[in-house]
Amino acid sequence: MAHGVPPRSSSAGRGRFDVRMSLGPDSDSGVHGHSLRNYINSLARRSPARLAMLVFGALIFAVTLLLMVPFSSTTPGSSSFTDALFTATSAVCVTGLTVVDTATHWTAFGHIVLALGIQIGGLGVMVIASILALAVSRHLGLTQRMLAATETKSRLGDVGALLKAVIATSLVAESVLTLVFLGSFVGIDPSFVSALGHSLFMAVSTFNNAGFVILEDGLGQFVGDWAVSLPIIIGTIIGAVGFPVTLNVAQNLRHPRNWTLHSKLTLVTYGILLGISIVMIALLEWNNPATLGGLNGAERTLATLFHATTPRSSGLSTLDVGDMNQSTWFFIDMMMFIGGGSASTGGGIKVTTFAVLALAILAEARGDRDTEAFGKRIPADVVRLAISATFLGAFMVGAATLIIMQLTDFSLSHVLFEVISAFATCGLSTGITSALPESAKIVLIVLMYLGRVGTMTLAAALALRNRRRVIRLPQERPVIG
Repeated sequence: MAHGVPPRSSSAGRGRFDVRMSLGPDSDSGVHGHSLRNYINSLARRSPARLAMLVFGALIFAVTLLLMVPFSSTTPGSSSFTDALFTATSAVCVTGLTVVDTATHWTAFGHIVLALGIQIGGLGVMVIASILALAVSRHLGLTQRMLAATETKSRLGDVGALLKAVIATSLVAESVLTLVFLGSFVGIDPSFVSALGHSLFMAVSTFNNAGFVILEDGLGQFVGDWAVSLPIIIGTIIGAVGFPVTLNVAQNLRHPRNWTLHSKLTLVTYGILLGISIVMIALLEWNNPATLGGLNGAERTLATLFHATTPRSSGLSTLDVGDMNQSTWFFIDMMMFIGGGSASTGGGIKVTTFAVLALAILAEARGDRDTEAFGKRIPADVVRLAISATFLGAFMVGAATLIIMQLTDFSLSHVLFEVISAFATCGLSTGITSALPESAKIVLIVLMYLGRVGTMTLAAALALRNRRRVIRLPQERPVIG
């Protein structure tokens, strides 16, 4: 944690992250507020990632408190702290894992709280913080640009345009999805207002890859409905590739050569993984009478495409995942762990991380000195970051799996699926989440938080500072393999 308080200035610099808290120049509240402001300023300059973690935690706590008020739930009294915290974390971290029935346990107010938590969490606290700074100062300072660049991997000069694109893309996509869903939900809801509410919630959940559903009969009733399933597939993909890719492609739609390396890696890798997923889901579940085997040809095709798309990010499902074969669970485990694109609403280690690792292995197999893609050389430090993110993610998944298996009697396949779903903020479940003891639920809560913050952001937040060595030690090659 960064220490030290910067000297007070009569006028804050344009790039300074400044929070006015004091009530008066001579009051104790003013003194404490001044100290808090300076602490936040210092933290924003020295470790924006760590500041984002704190703000993200505060948002989860706020949603938890709102869900605990009596009129948030349909049951007498208030929801338990653990259930409210789990649901709040799942919503803000756009995961979708639940310990209570989302449709029946929460009231309309509770659903609104969840929708707001999903929306803010989907945009990302770092992006939201930069948007607030933009609204106040009409431009971004260096600190805010650095803060947003951490989440978006965008060039510093493009952050302002990116933030506007985030808002525009979200509003347009969610508005279109709401209208599309409304056409289908009007026929099953008792009133237009109810249908509109369900449509809006479904749009927010879909675009932000959250995995929450407030329809009492779930999405299973739409397993063969192209009017509902196809928009979910498209919305999931748009949300999962990430805002930097969406912005870059939109700006250079007719000139693919101008797409950034990040965009090309994301789209190509995402497409390859989607193709593999379609083939594997079909092979593993086609004759399973409890899933694809019980559907006709058109429904099988749609359900296959749906469940090849959603496991890496949104976690929405029109089939009962608990009825799938364990071999399918294991394949989905791998897809969830990879996740979506960088700076997207998806989780996991990210498709670009997977792509860089694959390219590094390919370069090593060929004996190439550099890791290359699309005519560009990938820096060695990026390869190290990809390795670090993957190792850190695998360590967290392994540790959480070991702990929960010690706390419960569930099988490895069940526990591993829930753990990876939590880490990758996916939300798919084999059905054991609600049956877990409170201690195991706490483990998943921590994992969802760490998974959403991101392995790279977490590593940066935990590091006190970059070590700069004046003297480099002599090199010696150890034996590998």
